[in-house]
Parts: sequence; structure tokens; C-alpha cells
Amino acid sequence: MKSSVTLKEGMHFIGELDGFEVPIDADEDVGGKGKGMKPKGLCLTSLAGCTALDVISILRKMRAEPEEFSVETEAETADEHPKVFTKIVVTYRFKGGNIKRDKAERAVQLSEEKYCGVSAMLKKSAPIETCIIIEGEKSE
Repeated sequence: MKSSVTLKEGMHFIGELDGFEVPIDADEDVGGKGKGMKPKGLCLTSLAGCTALDVISILRKMRAEPEEFSVETEAETADEHPKVFTKIVVTYRFKGGNIKRDKAERAVQLSEEKYCGVSAMLKKSAPIETCIIIEGEKSE
């Protein structure tokens, strides 16, 4: 795996991986102009993408597929430099289809404990909490 970034102007870079590009920029207070994602935010997007790919793949093998599925990530950061993540929350949202809580929980567990390399790397530096929301689920 190999990735690169190339300076465009100011603090705006273009990142490249496998022929795909992503715009990257800094916060405005350090010269950014809102022309791209911030690098730490990309870490959260990578986590969401990695675990989402795992979970949907596992659910499909279980013959359980939602009509809608999304993963949200949110992090708290340290106040001092380096402003590392101090806590990460991953929220899985399922809607419709034939999703049952036990299958959703098992798919998430397998992603977090066995398959998601991004999760494995990030949890070495910050605790990761999980929330599973199944829209329309009746509470007991």
C-alpha cells in the first residue's frame, strides 16, 4: 500500500491512493481555506468505511440485509498537542430489511474484534465505544 499528498496551494493538498484523489486542507486558523477534509477526520472516515464494509459483508453472508445502513464516527481529542483522539464512538444505523438485533450485534462484533484493521490500529490509542440503532425496532 502506498499513498501520497501533493501541495496545491496554501495548506491545500490532494491525496492519492490507488488512482483515487481526496482533497485535504487544514483548519482555517492555520491557513486552511476549506478546500478539503482534515487528516484526523479522514481517520474517522476510514474507520467508518472499514467497519461498514465488514458489517455489510458479514450480514449478507447471514442473509440479512438492511434497506438502509450507515456508520457514524465521532471522536473527542486531547486539549494539548499532539491532539490525539481520547475517545471514539462508532454508531451503526440500520433501517428496514430483515435485520435482527442479534445478527447486527454479531456482525459488528466480528468487524471490531477480527476484521477491521483500522479499528484495531485506533483502539491501541483510544477507547472505542459502539452504539447500534435499528430504526423501527420495538423496545421490550
